[in-house]
Amino acid sequence: MQLKPLSSALLLCSLPFSTAFAGGLDRSGQSIQAFLQPANYAEAGISILDPDVKGTSKILPEKISDMADDYYFVNAAVKVQATDKVSLGLIYDQPYGADAQYSSASNTFGDQKVGTSVEVKTQNLTALIGYQPTENWNIYAGPVWQTVEADIKLRGFAYGGKEKLGTYEIKVDEEPAFGWIAGFAYSIPEIALKTAVTYRSEVKHNAKSHEVLNPVITGLGTLNFTEETTTQAVTPQSVNLDFQTGVTQNTLAFANVRWVHWDQFTVSPPFLKSKGQDLISYDKDQWSANVGVGHKFSDKWSASTTVGWDSGAGNPVTTLGPTEGYWSLSLGAQYSPAANYFIQAGVKHLWLGDAVAQTSGIPVGDFTDNNAWAYGMKIGYRF
Repeated sequence: MQLKPLSSALLLCSLPFSTAFAGGLDRSGQSIQAFLQPANYAEAGISILDPDVKGTSKILPEKISDMADDYYFVNAAVKVQATDKVSLGLIYDQPYGADAQYSSASNTFGDQKVGTSVEVKTQNLTALIGYQPTENWNIYAGPVWQTVEADIKLRGFAYGGKEKLGTYEIKVDEEPAFGWIAGFAYSIPEIALKTAVTYRSEVKHNAKSHEVLNPVITGLGTLNFTEETTTQAVTPQSVNLDFQTGVTQNTLAFANVRWVHWDQFTVSPPFLKSKGQDLISYDKDQWSANVGVGHKFSDKWSASTTVGWDSGAGNPVTTLGPTEGYWSLSLGAQYSPAANYFIQAGVKHLWLGDAVAQTSGIPVGDFTDNNAWAYGMKIGYRF
């Protein structure tokens, strides 16, 4: 069956949020669907996550209140069909991150004044050039510019208490690093079929960091000694497989499978490593899948529903993100006031996987029966 061009174009667009709370630090899913849109196209979107992650200490008789902060991330993209055979694209997203804040009242993760907290931010700018030797094929590649910054505080008996670690803080300066992307897509426009395989390389970061050592109590008060170090981190390589096909005149089925190489991923700043601890550590690769259908009800309205699954990146997990994967269900709607632009909105519920949090190989917390809500909005324009 042949879909009308507008119907196909509408339903090609994914919901305005993707993984949102995936394995490891994964957030955006690093989609390049905007680059595979026909003709000239631009979009901008925002996603908001509201998680609820609670647990029980394994080293002290206490409950752990909600430690997962709300957060948002944005994305934008522009694609230009420069010639019949050459296309250019630029995609901005925030692919990895973490936001957590434990209560200062927790003896496991706090010291009655400050609670363990983490804020990790990344920015990603992907430049793409595509070559279309025929109507059906698209081969693309390009460079990737990426930054990572972090502000982390560790407190409480989960990290060995004052005798082992004391209070520990680290700030990692934002510094750029580079990687690359390559892939290909195959399409049959007559039946709205499109499949794409995209590989992203790892990106190696060597960032200046400021580690705050154990405080020393003197007659002058508390003195913190700060040491400038270099923290090494490698954001992982990944592969995305995207597929869609027309089912009826106004209905599409679509799927995405993503692999992220988190296996043996470790971040160990020099001072923290000297105390026998890692800042972040994962031991398994992440697999995720999203499968759904979209339907066009009229020239102005369409909707979609998606079921998602994420494997997580191993269990036990880091205390800075104590969940292991999820199942999810999402609903989205799209309104097109005119043929050349649209507005999307969606909501997703995530059932987060149970996990055991550990430090230095010692289990310190159980986190079970947790969930999250995600909300997203996106605007797309064809020119």
